[in-house]
Amino acid sequence: MLSKKVEFDEREYGKNPFSEKELRAIIGDSPIEQFLNTRTALYREKGMKQKPPSKNEAINLMLKDANLLKRPVIIKGKKKLTGFNEAEVKELL
Repeated sequence: MLSKKVEFDEREYGKNPFSEKELRAIIGDSPIEQFLNTRTALYREKGMKQKPPSKNEAINLMLKDANLLKRPVIIKGKKKLTGFNEAEVKELL
């Protein structure tokens, strides 16, 4: 197996949350559902699976609870991945 050396910027957004402007830039025109962490209590409490929030509502909720943003978020150019899928990460990098 070959290993690649990849330079990246890492940010623990649980400890260093994103601003509203940063969240809007990360999410962009993508569907908000791909950025929602389905494992959080907030996701279940608000019934987001049955009734996903609007992008604005989701961003406001993420500003209050950074755990609602699925981890990791990997961005390379215009491509974005959320959550960890080893095959998708290898393909992106």
